Amino acid sequence: MVVSKKALAYEEKRLQILEQNKKKLEELNLTKLAQALRTTNSPKPSPMKKVKPRTPRQPVDPSTVRRSSRVADKPPPNYKDAPIEPLGRPRSYGYRRRDLSNRVYASDEDRECAIERAEALQARLDQEFPSFVKPMLQSHVTGGFWLGLPVQFSKTNLPKRDETVVLVDEEEDEFPTKYLAMKTGLSGGWRGFALEHGLVDGDALVFQLIQPTKFKVYIIRVNEAEDDKN
Repeated sequence: MVVSKKALAYEEKRLQILEQNKKKLEELNLTKLAQALRTTNSPKPSPMKKVKPRTPRQPVDPSTVRRSSRVADKPPPNYKDAPIEPLGRPRSYGYRRRDLSNRVYASDEDRECAIERAEALQARLDQEFPSFVKPMLQSHVTGGFWLGLPVQFSKTNLPKRDETVVLVDEEEDEFPTKYLAMKTGLSGGWRGFALEHGLVDGDALVFQLIQPTKFKVYIIRVNEAEDDKN
């Protein structure tokens, strides 16, 4: 490959210029300065931050706690002597629940006798007014005091929504009760009627609907069955 004289001359000229620039840099001492700058600008490792050990917090004296100006002149409360109310403590709802451990259950024979006498009384009533016989159970006369009425009778003769239904006893005394249409039974007020008339397990009641929301109630006592046998 033949290299022209012009190219050789250019290369020699370039080398001469590079050599001259190198000498100038050495004269100005720029090479050492550049090395020193690179050394100075290099990142230094950061020293580990010293962590100050935590000191345990001292318990606060209740007497030193800031208190409101309204109670500042009163002695601090002592919570150690305060009684702790046990969990599951029964709440009071206005009356004490009776002791149900002494419940007396009617015998099957006396219960059937009371029902028969109630049905005989129902047959003598005016058939113009619908009626039904309801034997009393413990749930009707103690504890919950809920009286469920016959479903078909209630749907046919009683209101379709909750209403006040009055019970009239044989002395013509009236007792308002709460009739719950969805549950077809008597709730509030029935307890007062049951306690006022001393109803017990085995009694049989005849309910005669004399008005759309008023029952005439006849009570057949289960314990009267024993008197009839004597």
